[in-house]
Amino acid sequence: MSGDPILSLRGVGKRFGPLRALDGVDLDVAPRSFHGLIGPNGSGKSTLLRAIAGEHLPDEGSVSFAGEDITTAQPARRARAGLSIKFQITAVLKSLTVYDNLLLALQAAGAPGLGALLLSRTRRSLHEAVMEQLAAFRLAEHADTVAANLSHGQQQWLEIAMALAARPRLLLLDEPTGGMSPEERRATGELLQPIREHCALVIVEHDLDFIKEFCDRLTVLDGGKVLDEGTPAEIEGSEKVQAVYTRRA
Repeated sequence: MSGDPILSLRGVGKRFGPLRALDGVDLDVAPRSFHGLIGPNGSGKSTLLRAIAGEHLPDEGSVSFAGEDITTAQPARRARAGLSIKFQITAVLKSLTVYDNLLLALQAAGAPGLGALLLSRTRRSLHEAVMEQLAAFRLAEHADTVAANLSHGQQQWLEIAMALAARPRLLLLDEPTGGMSPEERRATGELLQPIREHCALVIVEHDLDFIKEFCDRLTVLDGGKVLDEGTPAEIEGSEKVQAVYTRRA
């Protein structure tokens, strides 16, 4: 990995009662790279993502983002530093239009006071940015559609667009293609590619065919530990990884 990583974890551990969900995890993510987290069910992928996001604070080890120690930082501080997350369950406001969902995300990113949001003082000034972002995620023609009426895949795209509203330096995605059709999965990969210009990505995904197509590196977890790490080609040829997936099949 050339240069300093945007994200660096060292010896991260997390327990839930007697369960050791993460056990000494090391991880480095390069700026503007796409890094996949894979592994069998219960291997610790989503727990690791939440430890990075600040939802689960590690019991041991350290988390560094853009050179800053954020091990014990609250999620709001991580967001201000440039870290954004989209969880597996869609959290769009389904009673609002697609346009207003993204507008609120942009307003919150640029004008954190509740008064500004209620008065919508920034609506006119943000119109161009809203439409540009909707176009980037193939949603411009659905701007006036109530979000509840979007397909499952389109709701996922809208939430990714909302997570990118603050132009973060790192985006965390938890199984973004779950429940999507093959066509929507392919489109999701295409829609994510342009964010490389300004944003790194850490993605948890079960669809190995999807993730190996556009990730630069993969980290394989098993039992809360790093089993292997490398390029998609290296992981595909890893005997350790093959043994785990064969055992779990």
